[in-house]
Amino acid sequence: MTQYLDFEKPLAEIEGKAEELRAMARDNAEMDIEKEAAALDKKSADLLKSLYGNLTPWRKCQVARHPERPHCKDYIAALFTDYTPLAGDRNFADDHAIMGGLARLDGRAVMVIGHEKGNDTKSRIEHNFGMARPEGYRKAIRLMNMANRFGLPVVTLVDTPGAYPGKGAEERGQSEAIARATEACLELNVPLVSIVIGEGGSGGAVAFATANRVLMLEHSIYSVISPEGCASILWKDAAKTQEAAAALRLTAQNLKELGVCDTIIAEPLGGAHRDAQTAIKAVGKALTATLKDLDKVAADKIRLDRRKKYLDLGKKGLAA
Repeated sequence: MTQYLDFEKPLAEIEGKAEELRAMARDNAEMDIEKEAAALDKKSADLLKSLYGNLTPWRKCQVARHPERPHCKDYIAALFTDYTPLAGDRNFADDHAIMGGLARLDGRAVMVIGHEKGNDTKSRIEHNFGMARPEGYRKAIRLMNMANRFGLPVVTLVDTPGAYPGKGAEERGQSEAIARATEACLELNVPLVSIVIGEGGSGGAVAFATANRVLMLEHSIYSVISPEGCASILWKDAAKTQEAAAALRLTAQNLKELGVCDTIIAEPLGGAHRDAQTAIKAVGKALTATLKDLDKVAADKIRLDRRKKYLDLGKKGLAA
């Protein structure tokens, strides 16, 4: 059953009425409701197109966080073959918020790493809602170093509200682990492609997305802080969340304009959660094309080009 967002309530009413008509027809074979149902279907399709044709930044945040959006494990299962998960940071523990391992993409060996949020109460608790602890970032560093050693491209799937801010995580060096993961991204001598598939929050996302190419799904977001956090700090008022979302320039379209995002991947009408398979295929196509493009870059230039990309960020300002 589709979970509707707040701004989709009118759509929910129309689609609900169409389903009620069809349910009545199933119970009574003599009823002819196709004409009425078809009219409601057209009305809902037009409304869906209208709603998603001009989403505000805050509504994009809601779509990016939709619980039915495909998650990291869904992309890995659909796009990669021979996936061999690798666990643990060889120091403290295995962090289930981060999954990763060796795999093949169209027959090509790669290292894939990503945040996993979970899709029900039990799995969300197990994966800590995609909020990694220090051991998660240290696991990612270990996998990136392994990929570097064997000359394997690295693919990261970003979907996190941010790094876990708990007391234990801070005691075990959360900020240091994030900094080391970011450094590991910059030091790789192999291509690194990062895809923001949902929510890219703060340093927890930067630690995976300091890449040669950053791809973002059309309705994904990537920001230094959540709109809620920004509103509480700047205005000390939760009612300012929508204003904060607009001010943060966190949409894929904003970030493409600013040079942070390299490619925007189109989503099915109504968001990736309405047609997960189409969204996953689009990501796979874009990822394959990006890796082929990076094959043209000499190995000794991969790291230098990545460093230059991030040193140049900020030169393309909002007034440009």
